[in-house]
Amino acid sequence: MNTTLLRQRRLGTQGLSVSAIGLGCMGMSDDAYGQVDHAEAVATLYRALELGVNFLDTAAVYGPYRNEEFLGRALRGRRQEVVLATKFGFRIEEGEVTGVSSDPHQIREVVEGSLKRLNTDYIDLLYQHRIDPEVPIEDVVGVMADLVKEGKVLYLGLSEAGVSNIRRAHAVHPISALQSEYSLWERNLELDVLPVLRELGIGLVPFAPLGRGFLSGNMKRAEEYPESDFRHLDPRLQGENFDLNMQAAQAVHKLAHSKQVTAGQIALAWVMQRGDDIVAIPGTKRRSYLEENVGATKIQLNQEEMAQLEKALSQVAGSRYSPERMAMVDR
Repeated sequence: MNTTLLRQRRLGTQGLSVSAIGLGCMGMSDDAYGQVDHAEAVATLYRALELGVNFLDTAAVYGPYRNEEFLGRALRGRRQEVVLATKFGFRIEEGEVTGVSSDPHQIREVVEGSLKRLNTDYIDLLYQHRIDPEVPIEDVVGVMADLVKEGKVLYLGLSEAGVSNIRRAHAVHPISALQSEYSLWERNLELDVLPVLRELGIGLVPFAPLGRGFLSGNMKRAEEYPESDFRHLDPRLQGENFDLNMQAAQAVHKLAHSKQVTAGQIALAWVMQRGDDIVAIPGTKRRSYLEENVGATKIQLNQEEMAQLEKALSQVAGSRYSPERMAMVDR
């Protein structure tokens, strides 16, 4: 694998170094974003490695379990080439997700399962997927820290955690990364979370950096997606919200046209230029989109262009999740 094609970025201050852009793997085995072509998904994964994308993101809940199993099979014999991140934090009963759960005993059980499914004896970066309001974060990170001592996990992360829980977690054991939604389309972290991450030396791993596809121009109205598709219930794709957001996104398309690149590349370039402590993980299951995403690492936006984009998308219509999903976000 030629890793010289992509620069590395550090997440946290504990030594975790990853490619400047990562790969969200959920869609490679899950129909939440449309049907999956297995052969193309595998080819996309291998192409990512060729391009130097070594930071791969999965979770026990994706499938559930199928995504970790997919990566475990696909990476057989190539484990040392990648930085694997996975997550625990949901209760899964008979194949169905029934809520959040970070019960200390369950954490160990899920991590042991992840190790087997991923066909590895260690996880590079382990996240708590969502804060469990029933379990103090100190107890959660205590178990995670024990897994580090045992060599089963190298670095620790949180996902969609708020300021208080980030501080409390970091006081128990250094947190290397926070994974949260962040893009031109969703900037709720900027007011309080991002400053705290930088104060504590914690990296940011944005998921959905393309606004779940909206900023790349490949978006339809919510009702046009099948019920199995995550976007079917996205408030920002419904009714008048869709129309208003399409108007706002025109700034991205206009700038992309002037630079002769794609809108998705502009959106990714903006995220990457928000700081060297940020590593986006756009998800894709197609080589063409992967190559487009990697190409964004070569695009430079000046201060005027950055400000122009931020102004155009300063107001996005609609909540980023349904009320049920928003209830699981720690803010």
